[in-house]
Amino acid sequence: MGNIHIEDIIIANQTLKDVVTHTPLQKNQVLSERYGANIYLKREDLQVVRSFKIRGAYYMMSSIPKDKLENGVVCASAGNHAQGVAYSCQALKVKGHIFMPNTTPRQKISQVKLFGKEYVEVVLTGDTFDDAYYEANAYGEAHDMEFVHPFNNEKVIAGQGTVGMEIMNDIEEPIDYLFSCVGGGGLVSGVGTYVNSISPSTKIIGCEPAGAPGMKASIENQGVVSLDYIDKFVDGAAVKRVGELTYDVCKDLLDSITLVPEGKICTTILELYNENAVVAEPAGALSIAALDFHKEEIKGKTVVCIVSGGNNDIGRMEEMREKSLIYEGLQHYFIVNFPQRAGALREFLHDVLGPDDDITRFEYNKKNNKSNGPALVGIEVTYPSDYDKLLTRMRDRGIKYTEINKEETLFNFLI
Repeated sequence: MGNIHIEDIIIANQTLKDVVTHTPLQKNQVLSERYGANIYLKREDLQVVRSFKIRGAYYMMSSIPKDKLENGVVCASAGNHAQGVAYSCQALKVKGHIFMPNTTPRQKISQVKLFGKEYVEVVLTGDTFDDAYYEANAYGEAHDMEFVHPFNNEKVIAGQGTVGMEIMNDIEEPIDYLFSCVGGGGLVSGVGTYVNSISPSTKIIGCEPAGAPGMKASIENQGVVSLDYIDKFVDGAAVKRVGELTYDVCKDLLDSITLVPEGKICTTILELYNENAVVAEPAGALSIAALDFHKEEIKGKTVVCIVSGGNNDIGRMEEMREKSLIYEGLQHYFIVNFPQRAGALREFLHDVLGPDDDITRFEYNKKNNKSNGPALVGIEVTYPSDYDKLLTRMRDRGIKYTEINKEETLFNFLI
């Protein structure tokens, strides 16, 4: 199963035990009741640097010979790996150049500088992790600096595997299912290797964003593939190409891979915050969001979900709420053709809108030489079933409309 063994993870744990936080494994009452199962959350959102990435970064860097470390290290990351490397640079007193995509949330860039202090320099380049990866590699080769890979490295995978060691040491009952996010595959490769060695009957479920299914595509292809396009919303798990090493481990180890729509992940983030006061980032909520797609098979079972990170930018919450409402069938957008006469909008509000429906967006320009004028209208309903009633009322009153939610190009352009 790749070249990662349980012994590698035990050795990594010895190095890391005084550096990282042994994060709690908590039984979650709300989720356990919802799914009729024993659901435990491994809280890596409470880790130093608020994600598991510190484990792999520190262990890999601490194993580089001292003379090689003198030139410093270089890495590419959309956020959490960068923070892990930055923290490790400061702890090990090593210079680091950290390449991040231009699309990285400001909060993550600030955190990298905070953890690395004077030891790190942040370089923003390109739009994706892969762009930053290419630049970081070129810089590292030109300056003879060690490249700290976010996932495709045996030491990094072994470091991430210590999450699995802690889970197995802390849980008192056999685990039926373990859910882990999959970005490049480092976490699930390390954790899965350890858990599978101790408990071969545990099913390991990889969870990928629907918009970046790199591992699923690679396993179906029987070899690593590069995705042409990815949705970058789940920034902690959106990579175009998984690792060769992690693929070798995952193709034998994973029982299945579940693709989770980005809107579902947003719903889960909001629920975790509102019901449990847990702040999870999109990649951190992936494993819990995936439970809905396994609800029948996990009934009565013991399930562990790894909350892989909690670096959520509060500025994105409105976007997340919007994506959640659209996914749940509660937020709808239309282009409505209004007659250009007095009272037309009042009639729409009175005759078409339901008592609990709410207009969330309205854009309209009156043009005097036309009898009709299009308006962009956003409507939030209380229940998904209210939507059909809304459409019926529009049709009954002869209102011409276009459902933007169903027109992908138009939706991406306007919303």
